Amino acid sequence: MIIFKSINKLNKEVNFKANIGFVPTMGSLHKGHISLVKNCQKICDKTLVSIFINPSQFNRKTDYKNYPRTLNKDIKTLNKLKVDYVLVPNVKEIYTRNTPRKININKKYKVLCGKYRPGHFEGVLAVINKFLKSLKVKKIFLGEKDFQQYLLIKNFIKKRFKTKVVLCKTIRINGSLPYSSRNKLLNNKSIKIAQKFTKKLIEVSKNIKRNTKNTYLLQNIKGNNNIKIEYVELRNKKNLSTSFTKKNLKLFVSFYIKKVRLIDNF
Repeated sequence: MIIFKSINKLNKEVNFKANIGFVPTMGSLHKGHISLVKNCQKICDKTLVSIFINPSQFNRKTDYKNYPRTLNKDIKTLNKLKVDYVLVPNVKEIYTRNTPRKININKKYKVLCGKYRPGHFEGVLAVINKFLKSLKVKKIFLGEKDFQQYLLIKNFIKKRFKTKVVLCKTIRINGSLPYSSRNKLLNNKSIKIAQKFTKKLIEVSKNIKRNTKNTYLLQNIKGNNNIKIEYVELRNKKNLSTSFTKKNLKLFVSFYIKKVRLIDNF
């Protein structure tokens, strides 16, 4: 495994004419990230993983400051997985004078997290744009847990780059709560509470997908002293509109537990 701290150096030493897959991360790796890496290794000849905590996608400074950082542990994990290349750039290299920190998104996508985290996806697209302009990777691997992010990145890439977007399924803890870097900010009691809440959401989602007349079940999803719901919404998974059928609907949720924000979709 070769670790690069410079995009320029990586470009000089890596042959991007080869079938190289890319897994962008913000570190604090978990089983979800490991699944992305393994999917990439199955399809591509070489795997490149980036670790970059992108300041421009945080709409609150405290959130950026508190985001879990486990770089040494992450490097060991990637080494065990036999990843070929790891990129760990700094902020100055990513956001040079000519690199925008934000890229505007269409108004129709300013729903769900686009509404409750203003500027978040604009920051995500800015760093993806920087990476793909510099790194001529064949495929980029993204997790379904961040479905809205996947959809925005997919539409953005389609118009500008030849890179193919590969969606990988959400990896869950005992079939309930998804693995997330933010889970590391919670204790075991909070994890169990979040798991119980997620199981309820999964059941409601299944019932609605069996019969869309069951949308009234959403009214039964309520917060409590432990969980504060930000949104629970049914959307069309192709365009995030509120016009959907049984085949294309998705249930999206965002909630807080112990001031930690978690997202999911079913």
